[in-house]
Amino acid sequence: MTDFAAQIEFLKQHSSYAQRWLNSRPDWVDWLRSQGAQKVDVVGIEDLLAPCQDALAAPEQDEAQFMADLRLARQRLMLWIAFRDLNGMADLSEVTHALSHFAEETVALSIAYIRVDQQRRFGLPWSRVTDSEMPLMVVGMGKLGGLELNLSSDIDLIFLYEHEGDTQGGPKSLSYHEWFTRMGKRLIKLLAEHDANGFVFRVDMRLRPNGDSGPLVCSLDMLEEYLLVQGREWERYAWIKGRLISPLPDSSPFAYCERELDQLIRPFVYRRHLDYGVIASIRELHAQIQHEAEKRSSNHHGRSRDIKLGRGGIREIEFLAQMFQLMRGGTDPRFRIRPTLEVLELIKQQGILPAKESDDLKTAYIYLRRLEHRIQVWEDQQTHYLPEDEAPRARLAASMVGPDQTQEQARFLSELDTHQTAVAQHFEKAFVLDDAARLDNTSLPAGWEPDITLFPESAARWLAWADSSKQRQLPEKSRIIFNNLIRKAAENLQVDQPIVISADQTLLRFFDLLEAVARRSAYLSILSEYPQALFNVLALLKTSQWGAQYLTRHPHLLDYLLNSRTEKALIEDPEQYWQEVKATLDMRLDDVMADGDGSEQAMDILRITHHTETFITLLADLGIGMDHELSVEKVSDHLSALADLILQTTFERVWHSVAQKFALPLDANAPFAVISYGKLGGKELGYSSDLDLVFLYQAEETDFAAQEIYALLAKRMINWLTAYTSAGSLFEIDTRLRPNGSAGFLVTNADAFKKYQMREGDNAAWVWEHQALTRARSSAGSRVVGEFFDSVRFDVLSQKRDVGQLRHEILEMRRKVHAGHPNPSPDFDLKHDAGGMVDIEFIVQFLVLAFSNAYPQLIGNLGNIALLRIAGEVGLIQASVAQEVGDAYRLLRARQHRLRLDGAEKTRVDLALEPGLVQAREVVLNLWQEIFLAPSDTEEA
Repeated sequence: MTDFAAQIEFLKQHSSYAQRWLNSRPDWVDWLRSQGAQKVDVVGIEDLLAPCQDALAAPEQDEAQFMADLRLARQRLMLWIAFRDLNGMADLSEVTHALSHFAEETVALSIAYIRVDQQRRFGLPWSRVTDSEMPLMVVGMGKLGGLELNLSSDIDLIFLYEHEGDTQGGPKSLSYHEWFTRMGKRLIKLLAEHDANGFVFRVDMRLRPNGDSGPLVCSLDMLEEYLLVQGREWERYAWIKGRLISPLPDSSPFAYCERELDQLIRPFVYRRHLDYGVIASIRELHAQIQHEAEKRSSNHHGRSRDIKLGRGGIREIEFLAQMFQLMRGGTDPRFRIRPTLEVLELIKQQGILPAKESDDLKTAYIYLRRLEHRIQVWEDQQTHYLPEDEAPRARLAASMVGPDQTQEQARFLSELDTHQTAVAQHFEKAFVLDDAARLDNTSLPAGWEPDITLFPESAARWLAWADSSKQRQLPEKSRIIFNNLIRKAAENLQVDQPIVISADQTLLRFFDLLEAVARRSAYLSILSEYPQALFNVLALLKTSQWGAQYLTRHPHLLDYLLNSRTEKALIEDPEQYWQEVKATLDMRLDDVMADGDGSEQAMDILRITHHTETFITLLADLGIGMDHELSVEKVSDHLSALADLILQTTFERVWHSVAQKFALPLDANAPFAVISYGKLGGKELGYSSDLDLVFLYQAEETDFAAQEIYALLAKRMINWLTAYTSAGSLFEIDTRLRPNGSAGFLVTNADAFKKYQMREGDNAAWVWEHQALTRARSSAGSRVVGEFFDSVRFDVLSQKRDVGQLRHEILEMRRKVHAGHPNPSPDFDLKHDAGGMVDIEFIVQFLVLAFSNAYPQLIGNLGNIALLRIAGEVGLIQASVAQEVGDAYRLLRARQHRLRLDGAEKTRVDLALEPGLVQAREVVLNLWQEIFLAPSDTEEA
């Protein structure tokens, strides 16, 4: 372990700035001896600034002394941080956070100091909204906003105030604008003016509206108008980091000021959709910055390598992080964060970039920022150039490893090259800087059209498009991209497709998609900028007509065709996956519902979430971007889990509004449950399945007020779930399985439900309702009510029944179902025809109702295949037959599923072409005959 003397010597060797101050202030060496081992934290910073704090209470102001105290505190902080950083005692977070907190404190102290004088002379500005003193709002931009200040950063500030007016309470009145302008000018002087003790921070005000030509301070109204009318693309990037640093977070006006500012800035920075238009904008801005950096460095000794703005530098990492923030922050609040390392970690967690790429970028960022600090601490200068002379480079190499190690310059340069090369490669990949990989966006040759022999219908569609008003009304750039995408798709399909009809249909579907998004340049950008997206789109369109139509209706889902990040997470750990989806959904809903009702926006968010997760499941189902496809059982598991999540979230949000209406405690746990039947109840949901729901509540049967409350809750839930909004729809809801069907109450008292199902009284459940109960479960709402339902279900299903009578009633019901779904075609209906899926479901329901009294393991809502296996194990049917019929059910479901994906309305097949289905049907018919002693599709003799 290096001793203190060696540590001080190492500090002096690698910082001439530190050497000068320690030589002129020997007592600071003793101070570092006692303080240097301590982490630089808020308490330590406040101790350094104690003389400045004391000055606020002094009877008379001594501005020169206040400025001196600020500067001396700054020099001591710099020495403390440099001592710890160079000697390997402080990580990057400690350094940047300490400097950023110091900046916040010095801004706040300086404002407080100026306020004393201006109040005495001119009174105070007063907010007509809060009826309290109006503060100067100081926004920290750039590294200060992200808590990322470096050892010689300037601070980028913007000064704002709430509204116009005149000050009150002083011998003379000023307009608010003049009052805050004076404060701003004095604040800059207190921080940036040089005296014998140096400066506190260089202050850069060029990010304010209209830059140097704009007023020093502006009202919120002025800022809003500027952003709406003149706000430029680069200002969106800048405002990502914007953070209110004064008033301080622990002060009373902070929350109000932050909210007002956020309402202006958020819609300017973050679009309400996935914003792929930022790719080209950031690419262009990056090129401009690189060009300027090259101009500055050319023919200047010592400026050949810029670790901030050069290739593979800090700015490229920041740009990459900001690209994903701007792209996704409008739809995902998690991306509205400021620190670069946190953004990179989020990108990794979301799988947007591979873990190794994200880790490479984080490691490089930390390395480059540490190097930046060592370059700057040498002379306390804001520079980012690597020294070219041998001695300074050798010194810099040694400073990177600390006093206990040695490092040759060649090794240092090799490590630096490794990091910058990795950054450059990841940056170029993310921004598709390889021109050959991107779509050629020059006009097509005159007369080009799809090959009529390969694409007969598409060629006709192309000619119609080329002559259409839709095509002429598009902006020229969009028209060129559209045409080139058709050409590129035709080329890909011509190479890839062995079947001409399939290729032609795929290109027609691509036409449909492009026409739907032609006016949305962001969507065209995804397809033109990312070859992988175009490849995956064509794979989807070729594989599934239903998927093609779904994507065309919801083109925001194009984002999820870029890679397989989310599908992989869904497959590997579905429980964790759905927990994260729920947390993100709640965050987004909180975001839009915080300041009022927000129900319309909330309904849109629910729909967008459902569309997104449905599409992610579809991609995993089809194996697009994946090594394997999902089984139909797994697909249904995921779709059912998603429906449960949507139901639970809807219940939580709607209950809040109902509780408010009836003046109920908002934290009350509503004794209300959503019971799912049918496909959702059995966790066999398909992509377009409706939901069969029953609503239960617990209260006294004579409590009619409860009936009113929970009826309203159910009605509002149904509205949230079924209404068609700008984002589309969620589900079709069927509530006819409730007691007494459409004639019954929408919500059912839990005790009354039990009596009905147990047939206690004249109003009693039918056998078919007990059949339905075999595939029912609680999907959302109160756990207590859900457990009550489970107990009722157990009691009902475990009742002893007359097997002969049960067989007769179920057979009659099966024949009614068959009559309700006639099949005039010669093809086999996979679901409704004899030997199909409904027969298997009725067989299982009969076994459960007839024998659960003796074999309670049949009561579990385990799915048809598992229940058949149990029936075989206990000897109700032959185990081999149970296996065969289970396999038949799996085969029938899988075939039906694929037909649905291909857009089939009726899932019917020609058995002559599918011998596997002939055998499957035969084993089902045989088991049906064995159990029911009669066929399922004819009247009894």
